[in-house]
Amino acid sequence: MITALAALALAAVPAAGQHPQPPVEPGGYAYLLHLPPSYAADRAALWPLLIFLHGSGERGDDLASVKAHGPPKLADRDPSFPFVLVSPQLPRDQDWNATRLDALLDRTLATLRIDRARVYLTGLSLGGHASWRWAAARPTRFAAVAPVAGIGDPATACALKETPVWAFHGDRDDTVPPEGSFAMVRAIRTCGGAPRLTIFPNFGHNSWDPAYGDPALYLWLLQQRRAPRPTEDQ
Repeated sequence: MITALAALALAAVPAAGQHPQPPVEPGGYAYLLHLPPSYAADRAALWPLLIFLHGSGERGDDLASVKAHGPPKLADRDPSFPFVLVSPQLPRDQDWNATRLDALLDRTLATLRIDRARVYLTGLSLGGHASWRWAAARPTRFAAVAPVAGIGDPATACALKETPVWAFHGDRDDTVPPEGSFAMVRAIRTCGGAPRLTIFPNFGHNSWDPAYGDPALYLWLLQQRRAPRPTEDQ
């Protein structure tokens, strides 16, 4: 049953496009919210949600800097980007905190028309590390995860054996060595999963330009749906 507060939030349709939003709780993350123009047209439709976690260079208090790379950059150029897109920003010198990210995801699910079977997670560099970490900690929340130039903890890999994963890395990355992606993919496969890994030849740390610039990533995400699990924690 939708609470009165959630019903009120759903009734007030946010503006289409990409706009700054305040934190959903004290100490939380300010974020960019993108809604496609057709979000308001069909009040019954449920939308796929993509969460994007930026890298260390976009930390601070200028939300416009979050649009420097990846999905928010694309959504800024093309308002018809076919996801509800949430792109939080880290304050300076901080790392991503799963509890704060959970609060943001909870509020998004409560106040927007989101298809809970199509919640996707991606991030680059520092955000790629966090994508591995958050997805492994809360695998039932995500239909797919796409870490870019990130390092995960292979000890957590079995948590992702049922989650579609597509990781990306540059073969000449000397900032975050590609072994960070290789190790996670190997570990997930050992646990029985079937992750994908794309290695870009002759690319350094900036593997996010080719990864996020390829429409195949977004088509793949939209093909993934999370099967209901009877005991999952929403």
